[in-house]
Amino acid sequence: QVQLVESGGGLVQPGGSLRLSCAASGSIFRVWVLAWYRQSPGKQRDRVATITNGGGTNYADSVKGRFTISRDNAKNTMYLQMNSLKPEDTAVYYCNTWPIPNSWGQGTQVTVSS
Repeated sequence: QVQLVESGGGLVQPGGSLRLSCAASGSIFRVWVLAWYRQSPGKQRDRVATITNGGGTNYADSVKGRFTISRDNAKNTMYLQMNSLKPEDTAVYYCNTWPIPNSWGQGTQVTVSS
């Protein structure tokens, strides 16, 4: 059973930065394609960024140039560095496999507000 635990969210002012972490269990972490997703109240959950087992990345247009996804296979951990944050980035952020997600964790709340 895959377990994914997100952390690192918080309240930040517009223009600020946060770094999210995703700790995963499972000996086959390094072969997974992983993604960060986010969900705002009343909206569907959307993919934000994807990273392959080889380190290839892909981003939603709304975050391109501001967010950076990375992974450390030795630590079974994935990251999302978020810079130049905007109020519209406010959401609960989740990590999961891609394209077929496993069970969802609790997520981590990111609030961008002055």
